[in-house]
Formats: sequence, structure tokens, C-alpha cells
Amino acid sequence: MKVLITGAGAPGIRGTLYSLRNNWERRKLATIGVDMKSEAVGKYLCDKFYHVPPAKDEDFISTLLNICEKDRVDVVLPQVTSELLPLAKNKKNFEKIGTIVAVSDLDTINLTNNKHRLLETAKKLEIPCPRFFSVRNWKELEKAAEELDFPFVVKPPVASGMRGFRIIHRCVDRKKAFYEEKPDSSTITIDELHGILGADFPDLIAMEFLPGKEYSVDVLSSKQRVYAVVPRSRDLIRTGITFNGTVQKRDDIIEYSQKIVTETGLEFACGLQFRDDCEGVPKIIESNPRIQGTMVLSTLAGANIVYGTVKLAINENVPEFSIRWGTRLFRYWGGIGKNGKVSEI
Repeated sequence: MKVLITGAGAPGIRGTLYSLRNNWERRKLATIGVDMKSEAVGKYLCDKFYHVPPAKDEDFISTLLNICEKDRVDVVLPQVTSELLPLAKNKKNFEKIGTIVAVSDLDTINLTNNKHRLLETAKKLEIPCPRFFSVRNWKELEKAAEELDFPFVVKPPVASGMRGFRIIHRCVDRKKAFYEEKPDSSTITIDELHGILGADFPDLIAMEFLPGKEYSVDVLSSKQRVYAVVPRSRDLIRTGITFNGTVQKRDDIIEYSQKIVTETGLEFACGLQFRDDCEGVPKIIESNPRIQGTMVLSTLAGANIVYGTVKLAINENVPEFSIRWGTRLFRYWGGIGKNGKVSEI
């Protein structure tokens, strides 16, 4: 079986490959990585690699179709948020050449990729979510600041990682930060935000700041059934990536996740993000309708959602997972060395 993985230079590529190669059936899979960077690390980790245009390029889909047809790819696993819409729009074109793209339908992607629409859906389902406002100009932002009080969060309705994410404080002691903190652009004042954006104000969400523990939730689902919901605490986060994490049996988060996935029609591997408020109530903040960067932690805990996605894509049965709650992950720095030969460190 041949599996094509997009975003072969993404931080989670090592974990995705680990999940595919350590599947419970010991099935042999040929992995084909693609990335818009020619020297992506997946070039040296996958069985085969192609340099492809970025998702916004008009040749992105045709390039992938040519690769899938030439290499007889069975399943495409997307790892990059910006690729989800074009892939969802062209699922039938891939099916015509015998390739299944493991991504939700277009309407579901449009809903779950938009933080404002996701939070509105959560409110309708009576799932706890932070107070939030859609703001389109400085006047609306200032009004939201009065309602939310400081600190509060702003971010674009559609973005990936920490792009556009800022925590707005009434004031920031820059001198203290200079001496005591590592450089971090996420904490700013409204005046500093004004200096960044100027008059060109984008659509943003202003949201209640949640001070508690953050959770990623790994989900495997089809339109008929939710197969697995695995919450994991993000114990140490660096540049938006989980470095230390623990699989935790949070029944409240599991219940809320099942509701939102069923309501929105999310399929295959996908993820949700929750954060506790000051009283320990988990509130949903966003979703990732794709493989998440640290989904390998669920694999280590006994729920191989990545390989489960391949099974669902080719209409094979997925067994009930036995999850080892309390499983932990500790990331460390590694890399690929290349000096005539390739060495992994």
C-alpha cells in the first residue's frame, strides 16, 4: 500500500511516519512525502519524496494528481491547514484515479477551520467556550476590550499554528521582559498591535483569556461513528508545539469532543483544542481538521489514529482501541545529517 503525506517538512512528520510504520497489523506501507520546500526533512525520512508547489498555487492539485497517478497512491494524508480546502474540493478527482484523500467534506472544513463559526456551533450545542467577539475595526476591538477586560486574546478566524495569535495586556513591562524572559512576540498592548496593523485592520476574533491547562484532543471518526477521542495535556509548549504531554482521561472533554465532531461531520484524523478557565472548566478554542503535530502520543498510548485513518479511507474495519491513560511524551531536539550519506541524530 502507498500512502502520500503532505507537509513532509512539518514538525509532526516523524510521528506520522512512526504511526504508519508501527501499525497494529505490521502492514508494510510505502510512504511518499511531498512539501513545498525542496529540502524538507521528510525527504530523508520517507521512502520517496517530491517537491511540490504551495497550496495556493494553481498547479498544486494537478501536481499531486500526477504524482498519485504515476505512483499509484492509495491514500493521501494531509498535514497542512492551507491544503485542506483545495484537497476537499478535489476529492472526486483523486477518486477517479483510485486515490482516497483522507479529509473531511468541503462544508465541514469551511466550518471547523473558522474559529468564529466553530465557537458559534459550540454555543449552540451548549459546549463551554470562551466569551468572544468578531471585530472588524479598532472601534469594535476597543469595545470588546471593555467587555472582556485585560488580558484577552486576538487571532484571525482562519490561521494555523500561532500565526496572528496575540495576548493583549493593558501594559507590558518591556524592561523586565528583556532581562527575565526569552524573546516572545505573543504578549503585546493594544498600542503595539496598532503599530503592527495600522489602518489595515483584518477580521479578528477577540476572545476571553483562559489561564488554565491546555489540551489537544486527537479524534478518529467517520460520518457514522466516532472511533477514538484522546485528550492529552500540553505540559510544555514551545512555539506552539507540544514538547511534553500526557494522555489524560478527561470525561468532560471527551463528551464535548464527541458532540462537536458528530455535529460538524468531521472525518478521519482530526483534532480539537481546549483550555481550562480559572475554575477548571475546559472550553473549546479551535479545531484542526487534519493530522495534528503530536498525534503520535495517542499512538504510543494505544490509539493509532493515523493508521486508523488509512483503514477508514480504504473501507477496512478499525478495532476498538485500548488506551493507556497516563502515557507521556518528552520531545527532544534531533535532526538529519547529510555529508554524502544521511545520518539521523
